[in-house]
Amino acid sequence: MAGGLNKLSAVAVQKAKEPGYYGDGGGLWLQISKLGGKSWVFRFTLHGKPREMGLGPLRTISLAEARAKALQYRKAVADGRDPIEERRAEQARGKLEAAKTKTFAECAKAYIEAHRAGWKNQKHAKQWTATLETYAFPDLGPLPVAAVDTGLVLKVLEPIWYKKTETASRLRSRMEAILEWARVRGYRQGDNPARWNGLKTQLPARNKVQAVKHHAALPYKEIAAFMAELRDRNGFSARALEFSILTASRSGEVRGATWQEIDLQARIWTIPGNRMKAGKEHRVPLSEPSVKLLEALRRVEGSDYLFPSIKGGQLSDMALTKVLRDMKRGDVTQHGFRSTFRDWAGETTAYPREVIEHALAHKLKDKAEAAYQRGDMLVKRDRLMADWAQYCGTIQQVSGNVVAINTRVAG
Repeated sequence: MAGGLNKLSAVAVQKAKEPGYYGDGGGLWLQISKLGGKSWVFRFTLHGKPREMGLGPLRTISLAEARAKALQYRKAVADGRDPIEERRAEQARGKLEAAKTKTFAECAKAYIEAHRAGWKNQKHAKQWTATLETYAFPDLGPLPVAAVDTGLVLKVLEPIWYKKTETASRLRSRMEAILEWARVRGYRQGDNPARWNGLKTQLPARNKVQAVKHHAALPYKEIAAFMAELRDRNGFSARALEFSILTASRSGEVRGATWQEIDLQARIWTIPGNRMKAGKEHRVPLSEPSVKLLEALRRVEGSDYLFPSIKGGQLSDMALTKVLRDMKRGDVTQHGFRSTFRDWAGETTAYPREVIEHALAHKLKDKAEAAYQRGDMLVKRDRLMADWAQYCGTIQQVSGNVVAINTRVAG
């Protein structure tokens, strides 16, 4: 190609304005678009097929640099190699190397952002972030995620496995999820070092270290006396706690309840799936005391919550706990009243277990049983909740006599 190279000059390149291709020789062309943009193109023929590859814009690649690239690619073509495929392979290697420098902290933050929309509330994302920042990031945060191995995972877990077993268990699960996400994205390879199957030879099982701590529950024989005292208290928080006991519901389900979910005529509270722990719509039959409680509630203008806060928004997750503290009942928790209901129903009634579990919105552990149990047993649960409300309105005296108490609904 002697005499056919270097046809363009730097001045000519700068002065050229008309759209089209300007040849420099050896397959190198200056391309000017209709909008006036200038870029370099290398044209070649390989195995009888014409090919074209961009080399970059003039503002980035000078004439001399474009010629050097063209020379490199002409040599590749002369050897029978495809410069386009070679460049793609080089770019892929570059991405792989960059991936190896992706840190554990970067992957953790990306995982949280990717799943934030699917979590029920922002509190969940904050809990993930707080746990990781406190325990994992000091050791793993700045390290390449590809470098995280079993030894490093144990370095994070061992200091808290015996002292804060529940926290450590959740942290291990979250680390496993992040590392699996990184593997699928190509940021790491091999087995997941945070999986329990690989760690159980190094750490004792959680239930061997620390007995599972259940929510403090009130003995069911004391529930009526407690309800009598509770009904003497005013305020939405007290009514929310009372309603949660009568319906055996979780705190979040009650605090987030709106008037649109209530059908007083049918005496049904329908909780949408996005507010349920299991993600499935749940219908709650309302007993007579529950209905009277709702009918007596004061509607707050501008708020659709059954039990709004002072500003009209949702009650905080500490609102019901504060009621218990004010009652000097720090020995029990709101969630514990679900256990109170479960103990009462299981020990003093003949209702089938599946009816009781449905009332608590629990998933049946027996998959075969769950497959056949398609309905929600609303009729049977209606009778169960009516009996529970009646029991909450009677005090069991030491002598064995049953004395009815005032089941009025507090205003």
